[in-house]
Amino acid sequence: MRLSQETLDQLSPAVSRFGYDRAKQAVGIVHLGIGAFHRAHQAWYTDAAMDQGCRDWMIAGVSFRSRDAAVMLCPQDGLFTVAERSGEGTAYRLIGSVRNVVPSTGVRPQAPALIAASPTRIVSLTITEKGYCRLPDGKLDQVRAAAPASIYPALIDGLRRRRQAKLGGVTILSCDNLAGNGAQLARLVQDYCGCHDAELGGWIAAECSFPSTMVDRIVPATTSLDLMQIERFLGLRDAAAVVTEPFSQWVIEDRFAAGRPAWEKVGVELVQDVAPYETAKLRMLNGAHSALAYLGLAQGHAFVHEAVADPAIRPLIERLMRQEAAESLSPADGQDLEAYADSLLARFANSQLRHQLSQIAMDGSQKIKQRWLETLACHQREARQCPAILTAVAAWLRHVRGDNGMVDDPMANELRAVWQREGAGGIVDRLFGEGGLMASAWRPSPADREFVIDRIAAPTRA
Repeated sequence: MRLSQETLDQLSPAVSRFGYDRAKQAVGIVHLGIGAFHRAHQAWYTDAAMDQGCRDWMIAGVSFRSRDAAVMLCPQDGLFTVAERSGEGTAYRLIGSVRNVVPSTGVRPQAPALIAASPTRIVSLTITEKGYCRLPDGKLDQVRAAAPASIYPALIDGLRRRRQAKLGGVTILSCDNLAGNGAQLARLVQDYCGCHDAELGGWIAAECSFPSTMVDRIVPATTSLDLMQIERFLGLRDAAAVVTEPFSQWVIEDRFAAGRPAWEKVGVELVQDVAPYETAKLRMLNGAHSALAYLGLAQGHAFVHEAVADPAIRPLIERLMRQEAAESLSPADGQDLEAYADSLLARFANSQLRHQLSQIAMDGSQKIKQRWLETLACHQREARQCPAILTAVAAWLRHVRGDNGMVDDPMANELRAVWQREGAGGIVDRLFGEGGLMASAWRPSPADREFVIDRIAAPTRA
């Protein structure tokens, strides 16, 4: 029997559950890109906030790239469970905050109407870095942005309808791993409007807000074995269950256009400046994760906990976090980066999560600028070396060459072509040098170039 509103009386009493009446709650949040991370993070927090008395903050999800989320959630009336795994066991929570999901086939007729609905006050996004359709220089790729799978046509159409109906603006809340994600999204939306509806762009700038956020929770891809184990515990089949760790963090710039749930009652940090938190997370957690992925795959590992336990890899990860990433940061008052590094290593070692390195390795071309290259540029200005990150760069270059198997990256073809033309001797300059495909504030010095070329041959040598 499958989890749904009608079968809730069959759910194991050992599962923690909400106490609010879902049927009486209006949809206040439209979420673009509903997937496992959103279910384990923003939906989890919103469920907890409604359990504390917040009302009318149900979530309508929109899936742009597949029908999977709708197929999982709609037959279950939006219900799903979150399984928090640690060495002490697994805790289960039933989440009730998702009302329904619009599949990719229904985006154009349904998503704009949801955004334009009067009760909607927040449009949130987890679309991954590549979903923002940025060119290497950070500007909007207008061709990709106008494609059916892009969020921009539906988002802009929904906002246009709000303006035409004389409804107020909404908060547009990016929850993806981009530095200054709110400011970046605001700029990209204006770039899109500049080509399609400049007048609407002025209304959006005046009526909507784009707070920056930092999100942190490790959410591995749910496996069929996970679903079988969860079904045995629940007594019901849950096709949308997600597995995660006990740790969770959400830091939001407190700048909302039309109200918000009282997320601060359930652990969300509302601050004036997100930058110190998001930069630490991008460079320390995400930077270390990407390094573990490429170095670990090269050593034959499949999971994060295996890679971080490898004596050939762990010292590099510790150095990356403590001496390279942390020393590039300007922490906020009370932000203890040494303790943060300790907690990250403990989280990476959680063998109950079985977080696949291949999942982290996806879309590296969209991630490494903020995870590695900005740290390299910071240290280069101070004439300091970053051997751990440079070793990770070499491992990424090996990965996109195809050394670890199939390359899942939106720039896979371009990267393969550069490898074929340049080989190991020229790849660094062609990608990272001035005018390169991955050009950034970091310009490899001759010593950097030689170091990376050397590590391409020996990916984890100290």
